[in-house]
Parts: sequence; C-alpha cells; structure tokens
Amino acid sequence: METELPAFPRTPACVGALAVAENYCSIALLNHFLRSYVWAAAYGSREGVPYDAELLYVGSLLHDIGLVPEFDNHALGFNDASGHVAYVFATGAGWPAARRKQLVDVVLSHTWDVVDVDVHPEGFLLERSTSMDISGQHMDDFTAEFKADVLRRLPRAGIATEFLACFRDQAERKPTSSPAKALRDGIADRILDNALDR
Repeated sequence: METELPAFPRTPACVGALAVAENYCSIALLNHFLRSYVWAAAYGSREGVPYDAELLYVGSLLHDIGLVPEFDNHALGFNDASGHVAYVFATGAGWPAARRKQLVDVVLSHTWDVVDVDVHPEGFLLERSTSMDISGQHMDDFTAEFKADVLRRLPRAGIATEFLACFRDQAERKPTSSPAKALRDGIADRILDNALDR
C-alpha cells in the first residue's frame, strides 16, 4: 500500500504559506496542517482523485489559521476567518481571481458534512484528512505502518487538547459559529478519543 510520504510542493506560494504557518502557529497546529496535507495527498494519489498539489498544500496550511489569535475574527467562526486570510494570501501571491476563489472553497469546504469530489477535489480530500486528524474518522484509509510513520515525522504534540481549547473559546465568544455547533454535536468526545493519540 503506502510506502512513502508525499513530497511537499515547493512553489513560491507553497513556501510562503509554510512561512506564514510557521510564524503564527504552535508546533501542534503546524504539524496538524502538514499531516492534513499528507493524509489528503496520499489518499488522493492512491484512490485516483485528481488534485492540484499547490492548491491542496496552501489550503492545508491555511485551513485553520483563523484559530490563532492574530487572525481570530470577533464575529466569524475560524473557518470563515481562515477563508478570508486565504483570499488575502492568494491575492498577495498573485493568483488570479478564479484561483483565489478555489482556495477559499478548499478552506471553507473542509468543515462541510459532504463535499462533492467532482466539484471540489481538494476540498473533498482536505475534509477527509482533517476529519481523520482531528476527530478520528476514516482510520481505515491507511495502514498502521503508514500512520505510525507520519506520526513519527510529524508528532501530534498535544493537538487534541489545544484544538479543543480553541473550539471551546470560539464557541463561548461566538455561540452561532461552527465550533459551537460542532461542540453541540459531540466533537469533543471524538477529539479526545482519536486513535491517533493512543
């Protein structure tokens, strides 16, 4: 099955997105971003899902950036805030309007219940990978050996505790936000019971 981790793309936008994530995120959140790309790219490659590696990588590195204090929005949930940051980043990277919108769609769709792989392949892959990394879904997508290799290279570093604290903070301040809804739907138990942390 899987034997090697997917390579990280190194376009100027990818390098810039990594620099942003490294500057603003804890190691736990940064590693979550990088693992999200690895899970998504590995699954997409194996299952024959055609995806744009640059778009998926930049989306992976910005999809939760709205959780960090510097990009926290006073009214919007982290996913919407992250979408705005992604748009600004893509504009600064010189991406045309259509590609900027694609990136925003990738970021926003990672929290949707259902993402159409034919319409948003990168969003589909990111939703699947982040669901696995945060709440332990789709664990059968990869072998135990592959998961262990990814976690060895990109340790969890307390992501469950940190992520849940961010969600609870957002929910308290923004009761109509997506984190508030997710907590009402029982995401806390799934986060704390994620097999990747055992």
